[in-house]
Amino acid sequence: MLEPKIRAPKNRGFYVRMKLLPSKHGRSSVPQLEKKSFFYRNCKWVLWLSLSLYFFSSYLISNHPNQNNNNNKPTSFSKTHFSSLASRALYESTTNNITQKQGLHFNGLKIFVYDLPAKYNTDWLKNERCSTHLFASEVAIHRALLTSEYLTVDPYEADFFFVPVYVSCNFSTVNGFPAIGHARSLIASAINLISTQYPFWDRSHGSDHVFVASHDFGSCFHTMEDVAISDGIPGFLKNSIVLQTFGVKQKHPCQEVENVVIPPYVSPESVLRTLEKSPVTGRRDIFAFFRGKMEVHPKNVSGRFYSKRVRTMLWRKYNGDRRFFLQRHRFAGYQSEIVRSVFCLCPLGWAPWSPRLVESVALGCVPVIIADGIRLPFDDVVPWAEISVNVAEKDVGKLADILEHVASTNLSAIQKNLRDPRVPRALMFNDRVHEGDATWRVLSALANKRARSYRKSRVSSQ
Repeated sequence: MLEPKIRAPKNRGFYVRMKLLPSKHGRSSVPQLEKKSFFYRNCKWVLWLSLSLYFFSSYLISNHPNQNNNNNKPTSFSKTHFSSLASRALYESTTNNITQKQGLHFNGLKIFVYDLPAKYNTDWLKNERCSTHLFASEVAIHRALLTSEYLTVDPYEADFFFVPVYVSCNFSTVNGFPAIGHARSLIASAINLISTQYPFWDRSHGSDHVFVASHDFGSCFHTMEDVAISDGIPGFLKNSIVLQTFGVKQKHPCQEVENVVIPPYVSPESVLRTLEKSPVTGRRDIFAFFRGKMEVHPKNVSGRFYSKRVRTMLWRKYNGDRRFFLQRHRFAGYQSEIVRSVFCLCPLGWAPWSPRLVESVALGCVPVIIADGIRLPFDDVVPWAEISVNVAEKDVGKLADILEHVASTNLSAIQKNLRDPRVPRALMFNDRVHEGDATWRVLSALANKRARSYRKSRVSSQ
């Protein structure tokens, strides 16, 4: 059930009435007062003025937090900005209600964020794409933790240690895609640095340290599955916790590490801009939509079959079908097409996951997942079976019939579930933690892994 919204009480102004008291004999003692000192003759007016200023300032002070509390209501998406540690105190004071509730959820969870040299993270932000592309969760989580109530500046009271290394911002000058060949060496360098300067890595062998691997095959750090499997997870990470977009239900070398499957990054600002022009409840005149890479000849120049031929099958089978709006070329405003669509196709690419999963949910389009065995983000709290349609890769040829059947049976129920604001909120990263958003879900997952914390094990043994 949705939690009731707490309305802040309205402030009411008040005033004080004062009057000069008469003398004992019912007459004003003017002659006596005139004999008193200047201060005595005016003290009552000074007292009245002081009390008036006191009550007026109290009114202003009490009114200010309530204005902030109205802004503290959890929302699905909110425009957020990067905040430095210097502004943390101000942020804490204006989010007291939410953070008290979060504290109850996570029972005093504390995260220490290593302050690494800029070459490991913020230097990469010189390219604006670094904080907005589909792998940008590594940036968003770092930012959110820095302004979170769960941040601690005392590493000795931390349950977990976050290592902020941005490995997905090295964009190729050839095709513009992220090149992650440097990822292993960059992370290894960061680990060497923190293990030299701090005792916390060595004491737990990294088991309470958290990394982000937001690209195709997660902590294997390669875009091609066969190479990723061959390389495997680097030994220095195998004892740590990895937040990664890659996840499958079957055994796979690239998830043989303690991991949390997280959603790919989609900019909340871009979603808001789209919804301002076209609300979720607006008219949907596109039955089935997909825009993206669909190779006519599925065998890539590398000799590999892209998307396991699924996207090629989609193009060949449904390109001429008027119910399907399929486009092979990029278009910056493609979210305006998603918000007009009933079904949004989310086929696998090189990896099974796709940012279309998040964009579809956020914009009210039913995601049609075509990726066998995919582990979906936060599947313990997001009701994927109730908000999406899952189609086996082998059944792509029957896709039109499957979607027609859904449209004539339970489409209304699925769309109603999609409109629950908690659903898109759980898949969106913000620059600050919002209750129920993607970083909040990461914190919840870490709280459930507290047994890996060195501090927790020490406290338990005492």
